[in-house]
Amino acid sequence: MSVLQSYIAGKWLGETPAKALPSAINGDTVAHTHEETIDFAQAVDYARSTGVKSLLALDFQQRAAILKELAIYIQGRKEELYATSYHTGCTKADSWIDIDGGFGTLFAYASTGRKELPSGNVAHEGPVTQLGKDNHFNGTHILVPRRGVSVHINAFNFPIWGMLEKFAPAFLAGMPCIFKPATATSYLTEAAVRVMNDSGLLPEGALQLIIGGTGDLLDRLEEQDFVTFTGSASTALKLKSHPNIMARSIPFNAEADSLNSAIMAPDVTPEDDEFDIFAKEVAKEMTAKAGQKCTAIRRVLVPAEHLDALAERLKQRLSKIAFGNPAADGVRMGALASHDQLRDVTAAIDRLLETSECAYGRTEGLRPTGEGVENGAFIAPHLLVSRNPLNDGGAHDIEAFGPVATLMPYNGIDEALTIAAKGKGSLVTTLTTKDPAIAAEMIPVLAAQHGRLQILNAEASKESTGHGSPLPMLKHGGPGRAGGGEELGGIRSVHHYLQRTAIQGSPTMVAAVTREYVRGATVIENDIHPFRRHFDDLQVGESLLTHRRTVTEADIVNFGCLSGDHFYMHFDAIAAKETQFGQRIAHGYFVLSAAAGLFVYAGEGPVLANYGIDTLRFINPVVAGDTIRARLTCKRKIDQGRTSPEGHPQGVVMWDVAVTNQNGELVASYDILTLVAKRQ
Repeated sequence: MSVLQSYIAGKWLGETPAKALPSAINGDTVAHTHEETIDFAQAVDYARSTGVKSLLALDFQQRAAILKELAIYIQGRKEELYATSYHTGCTKADSWIDIDGGFGTLFAYASTGRKELPSGNVAHEGPVTQLGKDNHFNGTHILVPRRGVSVHINAFNFPIWGMLEKFAPAFLAGMPCIFKPATATSYLTEAAVRVMNDSGLLPEGALQLIIGGTGDLLDRLEEQDFVTFTGSASTALKLKSHPNIMARSIPFNAEADSLNSAIMAPDVTPEDDEFDIFAKEVAKEMTAKAGQKCTAIRRVLVPAEHLDALAERLKQRLSKIAFGNPAADGVRMGALASHDQLRDVTAAIDRLLETSECAYGRTEGLRPTGEGVENGAFIAPHLLVSRNPLNDGGAHDIEAFGPVATLMPYNGIDEALTIAAKGKGSLVTTLTTKDPAIAAEMIPVLAAQHGRLQILNAEASKESTGHGSPLPMLKHGGPGRAGGGEELGGIRSVHHYLQRTAIQGSPTMVAAVTREYVRGATVIENDIHPFRRHFDDLQVGESLLTHRRTVTEADIVNFGCLSGDHFYMHFDAIAAKETQFGQRIAHGYFVLSAAAGLFVYAGEGPVLANYGIDTLRFINPVVAGDTIRARLTCKRKIDQGRTSPEGHPQGVVMWDVAVTNQNGELVASYDILTLVAKRQ
């Protein structure tokens, strides 16, 4: 049998077999862990020196580009990962969640990085705040790489997605990763790491893998490091309270098991489409990954008068779900990940039955389908009923991490909210309702104890990604029992791995650090119009102060007639006189258009397109007789590696525009985004 290897300090370690890891399907040994001891001092030193150095030799944009190429490479080799995933007990649909969900997350973060991070390793988190009366002293925030190592201790249920959803934001943030997968399914994580290494895309030291225990790893971490954990609440508490983590205030993010709910609102009846939609969602979440998802529905809250109807509807659905060997035709639910997991789930069901009854699961004839399943870790779906859900304990405290859910009747919205809160903090709850007023009443209350909430009705069901599907652009995590952590959430998760620091100084100094123009900073002026300069040649701070234009009454009338905007403040002198302005004023969008006429270079040049305006504000009114001018300044350059449809390279430039009147007062302020051609 093969021996799994750790990947430490750029080398594969392990030749001597240790613990056998059986297939969840047939019990045959898939692989062994290795007996060799890992030198964790070497692993951490390698990450700090080689890993940090190679990652910070690249910038945010370059690391985002690598994530995209890595996702493409893994996608091209996913079938071999599917073959290995089979032994974890997964159906093809289950493996799709783990494998395709994994490289899909890389794609998502590649896109996020390209759109939202600069060409450098300093991210400016504005706005800039003026701290002095005459704008000689400013303050703002920057986000910079921590220059440490990120350690990720993962659960058994998602050997690939669980790794990649943490790797993507940490990699973007410039942190080398050390992954410790759960031993039971570590053979699939090891296979994925080998694919990633084969790509040749990873900078040296960016990724290390531990097969087996973590030894003294946590003792060797320092203040700049980061630790994440996914798994049980009890293990999360043990790790979080590690003396070194506490003494050094090392950031620790936990995503723990949670007793998630699905709530059928009182307005839904058995005759409604939403009733079937709700039943389908519950059955799907019970059986996907054989219920081994931290987001799976564990508690099903239903109006008391519909309890029996829902139980019957669920039993009908569950009876049609064949479980067994995923290779067998018609099988829709595979095995638990290991025999240890089977023992844990069986024991948890026995404890749950002390406060509930079994509506489906422990009946004759429920046997796994397919060949070679005698030694597999199979269990039938179990639907329980708790008749007294207002009592503490039972399904409010015990999680059977498998295809198990408990029905709970309630009377009235307040009682439903009380029962849901007994989970003591959850990752996700789904509320199924037809009534927006009920959603508006319940969701704000539920939000206090949940990381994510899905509102499900007939319309949403047409495109819903499901109760149990964390998405890269939305937060994953929850308060209380769910761990109190936060993962994913788009750019937010990248920021978790960066150090946020406040900086103060003159506008010119702040601009130098942030690599963004700040109002009041020294500008670069020359005889060449900024719009005539290619992306490669343009410097942040290059600026144009335009000639002047006096606004006339004819301008206001003509713009109103052209745009159709005859708002009284522009045309009714009597009504305007009674306002705070005391007279008619020019349209804000006229000022915007007039400013463009002042600063735009009319001839052909490297500026290809204006594709957006940000932070637009009209500060002071402009009236007939005022004279305006504009200052156009290169604020930020982002080299996203863009090319035109014809293949011509281009970059993104943000321009700061300040429009002032004859008194030097700011009348309009905004940023323009443009595509600018490169020389090459």
